[in-house]
Amino acid sequence: MSSAFQALLRLFRSSPSNDPLAQPSPAQERISRRSSGFAEFARRIGGNEPLNILDLGPTSPANITYLTGLGHKVYNEDVLQAGIDPALAMTHDEGKASLDVARFLAGSLQYSPEQFDAVLCWDTADYMPEELVKPMVDRIHRVTKPGGSVLAFFHTKDAGPDAPYYRYHIASPDTLNLQAMWKSGGAKAKVPLFRLQRIFQNRHVENLFRDYGSLKFFLARDNVREIIVVR
Repeated sequence: MSSAFQALLRLFRSSPSNDPLAQPSPAQERISRRSSGFAEFARRIGGNEPLNILDLGPTSPANITYLTGLGHKVYNEDVLQAGIDPALAMTHDEGKASLDVARFLAGSLQYSPEQFDAVLCWDTADYMPEELVKPMVDRIHRVTKPGGSVLAFFHTKDAGPDAPYYRYHIASPDTLNLQAMWKSGGAKAKVPLFRLQRIFQNRHVENLFRDYGSLKFFLARDNVREIIVVR
């Protein structure tokens, strides 16, 4: 796949005009949530120097407005959508199903080494297919500058398998608006757009980011652990 085609593909994925979630329906109400983790992230990117920031969630005009208002350049890539591409499915000779990790990485997170000063990972690891989680985290490490920050959320065991999948919108330096996203059928069906795949314990999170420089946990009240990882 040529680099020009990959760039075009990323642009198509992240363009608001091509994003079916760009305009929330009335059923997609937003919940305001204080976030100590994001407050720390905001502090780290709050200087006068323009930064390159990667947002790994669905396109959010609020996030773009907030980050560009600080003078930063924003890149957006919805890696969860990329991770459920049927083209990634593989079946081995013995009938075992798996995902084509190389194909996922060939079409996702194709950026220059150490290109980004900060990454908004949100809770993508909790919803990403198992085989893609570590390769995704390793690729984030590759494209983040030394000293760069990564914000990530992880659910606790109390969240439950039917925990809603939220799209995160930046409201202020310490507040996020959470927008529950449902599959076709609307909020009444209560079928999350993505299903919670697993629960990472603290030691699993630490192992996932073992190649990074440091990791700091923040307490939260809603069955979510927030962390800041420094490359």
